[in-house]
Amino acid sequence: MKHILVLHLNEGDATAIASFLGQSVEIRRIGVGGDVDRARALITEYDGKVDAIGLEGMPAQLQLGSAQRPHTLGASLPGLAHTTPVVDGAGIRDGLMRWGIILADRAQPGIFSQKRVLMVPGLNHVGLAQTLERRGGSLRYADPLIYFALPDAPGVGSRQSLDQVAAPTLDQLKDAPYRRLVPQAGQPNIARPAAPFEWADLLAGDIGAIRRYAPTELAHKTVVVESASDDDLDDLRQRGVSTVVTLMPSLEGKGELGRASAATIEALLVALRADPNAPLSEDTYLDLMATLDWSPAIRDLQPEEAGINRFAFVIHPLDVSFIHKERRFRFTRYLPDDLVEAVAAYMPPLYLSRITGGKSPTTGQRIEGYLFTLGATPRQMMNHGERFTYGQLNKVARMAERKGARLLGLGAFTSVVGDAGITVAHESDIAITSGNSLTVAATLEAAKQAVIKMGATDLSQGKAMVIGATGSIGSVCARLIAQAIGNVVLVSIEPERLIDLKRTIEAETPGAQVTISTKAGDLSADCDLIITATSAFGQRIIDITRCKPGAVICDVARPPDINPAEAALRPDVLVIESGEVLIPGDIDFGYDIGLPPKTSYACLAETSLLAMEGRFEDYTLGRNITMEKVKEIYRLFKKHGYQLAGLRSFGKYITDEDVAVKQRLADQYRADPELFARVKAEATEKLKTIPVMAKGVKASNGAARKWAVPAALGAFGLLWGMRRARHS
Repeated sequence: MKHILVLHLNEGDATAIASFLGQSVEIRRIGVGGDVDRARALITEYDGKVDAIGLEGMPAQLQLGSAQRPHTLGASLPGLAHTTPVVDGAGIRDGLMRWGIILADRAQPGIFSQKRVLMVPGLNHVGLAQTLERRGGSLRYADPLIYFALPDAPGVGSRQSLDQVAAPTLDQLKDAPYRRLVPQAGQPNIARPAAPFEWADLLAGDIGAIRRYAPTELAHKTVVVESASDDDLDDLRQRGVSTVVTLMPSLEGKGELGRASAATIEALLVALRADPNAPLSEDTYLDLMATLDWSPAIRDLQPEEAGINRFAFVIHPLDVSFIHKERRFRFTRYLPDDLVEAVAAYMPPLYLSRITGGKSPTTGQRIEGYLFTLGATPRQMMNHGERFTYGQLNKVARMAERKGARLLGLGAFTSVVGDAGITVAHESDIAITSGNSLTVAATLEAAKQAVIKMGATDLSQGKAMVIGATGSIGSVCARLIAQAIGNVVLVSIEPERLIDLKRTIEAETPGAQVTISTKAGDLSADCDLIITATSAFGQRIIDITRCKPGAVICDVARPPDINPAEAALRPDVLVIESGEVLIPGDIDFGYDIGLPPKTSYACLAETSLLAMEGRFEDYTLGRNITMEKVKEIYRLFKKHGYQLAGLRSFGKYITDEDVAVKQRLADQYRADPELFARVKAEATEKLKTIPVMAKGVKASNGAARKWAVPAALGAFGLLWGMRRARHS
């Protein structure tokens, strides 16, 4: 049996037998109480009597950033032993911590992504700091805070700023006692400010320093250290820490809590190396570490937060009125709308709220979401081009990762800009979905219910029209409708794609009657169901006055293609919004998304549904939505207890009384063609007085005058800055 001695800074001795690399090893721990002379005596006493000696918390070298210095006392300790190797953990700490971060990230993808990291301290944790910094977040160092109580020193910042002060910092620390270099848990003589800790999402470094200098409130934070004890976990749990990750291999089994320090692990590896004469070089350590079969321990300390699958969703103002309604921007109502809309597009993405309470009644899986918004309206997205919106969405993706989300859903116009999510998915580490698969499924289910409510008894004998048929939503809607109804009219401004879609439907559904056109025109006159799914602005998508009595129009577009004034011209026609969804559980969006409480847009519901199923993958992307995806998402919809919300028209639920009125009018028009002709003629004249528009945007001859935009930008920035100053 091999024997190792570990000398540590605290008081207390203990001896235990551990199994490591398939061998039994006696580990004797002796506390020196911070007394270096006692450490010297014990090294001399045990030289030749044990196979390795580990110095826990007594480093021979100090490294901070790129600067290194020998510690005046520590550098002399290893040389006191003439036979037994003396190590302090430096040989394997950086390597195992880098490896541990990779393994932990594989076990819980995204656990370190885009986080704000505070190194507590960065001293002798170069590998850990570098690996965490590569995860894309912001990294700061608490070393000036810890060692000199200087919270505003340049070192409390980036690695670059730390490098400027690293050398003078080490010059002051190279003669410091070990208890100052490696702080232990307890109350500090001088309390440190809480602000740097509050800034951080993740605290990394030494457990003793974190417990000593961090504030008592650390809610929702992650702590990453080389090792920890049960007492450490209890303390962090009481402070509200969500997760603790220990990066050293456990002596109790794979994935168990890492209780052994880097010095102990290095001593074990040295004692158990196959060739006792092998030099303690980097190559030797690499070979030794390669023999380890281990995984870092990840412990969730708050039961109510454990096991929650997290997602994010991005929305944006559909028109300038949405900007005015947001409490932080109410002051914009005093500025010209065109200029507010133009300037808001440049605002950085904003975090809005946390979505809570979602839970599957089937599996019990809980979900939590984060709601973000862009500042651009659809018109501004179109004006700026797709690359502008891609950049904003990439920022949202990084913000979502920082929150712990593993899937981002693209809401409203963000799901149709450019290539409908493909580029954003390619450029982001987080999974992306447009939500359009469930949008299609919910739309078709809502349309079916609406047509039945309006009196249809045999849908297979009806006729349907899809406007925007070559779009991502319209094309798959058309293909699925053709299977149910068989007689479809496809309308799109892309004639070559219409031809291709017609051929696809005829091949998939033999016997289907497919009519194609670049304009709806009079083709709508005998359609029972019309689905509009366009991305058009400043146009009249459909002339509602030409519709068949009792027709149903399902407006999928967001913002909508049809406005209330147009719909009022034909009170016998039922205009509904696309299917909206009830997410199971006591769902709370934390923000008014423009729907009744607990009611979600289908695209948001798809994102939450994928999280509930644990499908953190790119799902609905691009313009070629497959019918297989639509059918699969609908199966998941049923599996997890999602439900279609009640039918709505222009923000109001449709009652049976509303439907009865429309049915009576439709019956009258069918029974009296002359009456119907007069109604259509009157409606046509009234339609001429309604501005041509789509998605609430009127036909326009251009944007606001260029000279006014810089002035508005300055006014907007000034007012926003003043508001932030008042609330900071």
